[in-house]
Amino acid sequence: MGMKTADAQLLRVALLSGAKELEAKKEWINELNVFPVPDGDTGTNMTMTIMAAAREVAALENPTMETIAKALSSGSLRGARGNSGVILSQLFRGFTKEIKEASEINVTILANALTRATETAYKAVMKPKEGTILTVARGMADKAVELATETDDIVEFLEKVIEHGDYVLSQTPEMLPVLKQAGVVDSGGQGLMQVMKGALDGVLGKGIPFDAVVAQTAQKAAPVGAARDDIDTADIKFGYCTEFIINVEHAYDEDEELKFKAFLESIGDSIVVVSDDDVVKVHVHTNNPGLAIERALTYGSLSRMKIDNMREEHNERMEMNAAAAPAPAPKKEEPRKEYGFIAVSVGDGLSEIFKGIGADYMIEGGQTMNPSTEDMINAIDKVNADVIYIFPNNKNIILAAEQAKYLVEDKKIIVVPSKTIPQGIAALISFSPEAGPEENLENMVEEMGRVHTGQITYAVRNTNIDGMEIREGDIMGIGDSGMLAVEQDIATAVLKTLERMVDEDSELISVYFGADVEEADAEALLEQIEEAYPDCEVELNNGGQPVYYYLLSVE
Repeated sequence: MGMKTADAQLLRVALLSGAKELEAKKEWINELNVFPVPDGDTGTNMTMTIMAAAREVAALENPTMETIAKALSSGSLRGARGNSGVILSQLFRGFTKEIKEASEINVTILANALTRATETAYKAVMKPKEGTILTVARGMADKAVELATETDDIVEFLEKVIEHGDYVLSQTPEMLPVLKQAGVVDSGGQGLMQVMKGALDGVLGKGIPFDAVVAQTAQKAAPVGAARDDIDTADIKFGYCTEFIINVEHAYDEDEELKFKAFLESIGDSIVVVSDDDVVKVHVHTNNPGLAIERALTYGSLSRMKIDNMREEHNERMEMNAAAAPAPAPKKEEPRKEYGFIAVSVGDGLSEIFKGIGADYMIEGGQTMNPSTEDMINAIDKVNADVIYIFPNNKNIILAAEQAKYLVEDKKIIVVPSKTIPQGIAALISFSPEAGPEENLENMVEEMGRVHTGQITYAVRNTNIDGMEIREGDIMGIGDSGMLAVEQDIATAVLKTLERMVDEDSELISVYFGADVEEADAEALLEQIEEAYPDCEVELNNGGQPVYYYLLSVE
């Protein structure tokens, strides 16, 4: 007879199986990165995004379509990392909006859910590009609508949707020349297909078992983009960091939300109230967490409650720091200021440079590990300013920063679209306190346009990009728009890369050497650069970044 409907329990199994299948294949998906760099991260980002959602789904004791929808949507939203992870979270968000009110799912509901998922994800991306995960998602959605009129068997339906998804994925190199040159399909699309295939295996009873405890441990062990606190909080005005989720059961409209926020403002600060259908995420710093909880209970039941004593945590941190090294003299927390700055960085040297030019808070992450939307929100919470500029310094982090921007309501967040560390440095240096927020953003973007970036690293596989044959172990020079050099040694790769970057208008060459480069070697290379470009000022900095031997900036 076939399977005509699926209940909440089967959907839960399918989702968890899809998450495990993606996790099992994440390294393979990482290797599909167009540039054969050692830090391809699409698989990692998508896995960490779906695992954040899967843990919430796995924690449901008596799942219903509604509770699964809430867990999947909210978990993936907060855990989203990188462009691929944010898009995956939006696919889930659209999917859940269609299924949440159903008691059981049939092929018609599935087709509508896949269509809505695709529409939601496309809307989240300012300039959708075909040949990506979006194209694969849309291909499956279109096929699903067609199949819904031809069969009512869920298994047959899913098998044919997945078959068509694989076909669309195989065509992505024809849509994006850079994929064809590299001889790979789109990595995000491949990740999505693994989720779909894992989900089907779950429906058929063949999926990989999901161990929520193991997943939680693995998540904690991973080198996540954890924010580093560079702000002294010795004098804390409101002592308890209070977080919870309201499961709305009573009247809660826009007027009530405004009243609730006003109440929270009367008892604390650092307020974030985010509403998602019948779920409200609340964060507040207060001396009376009980008052916040009591008021919230008038709207519904509470879950995921978390109250941290920030004074106690601060004292513990100070004691740990004192045991490790002499602690600096404590200073009082600065009053709220007009502007604040958050930068994503990796490497102690680069972080020190950002702090030296005005950054209040560093988020450790960058290319090797993209910080999540929640990491961004936590960082924003630490900066006591009315207007906060975020410098993602990586094109794969901009979307997560933008998503965090819309989840914060008590501060104005401006995301500076810096795609590289040198761009971020140039943008922050150009800030003028006399100019307004938007004028500063315009000036920063203009200044970033004058910066050309090169990155020197090694190849992890054989491929062909921009007409260059690349072999595993080769040293590559990667520019803003593609491959600039492929050589056998680091110094030659740097010099060849600079040949492509420097022109008659260039005035400054900045060189940042990484953790795997000896300072003596960097200084010797600096002499060669100075000799090759006598008309340019050349400066050398210890960036301390992993994976990339050198970061180059030409202005």
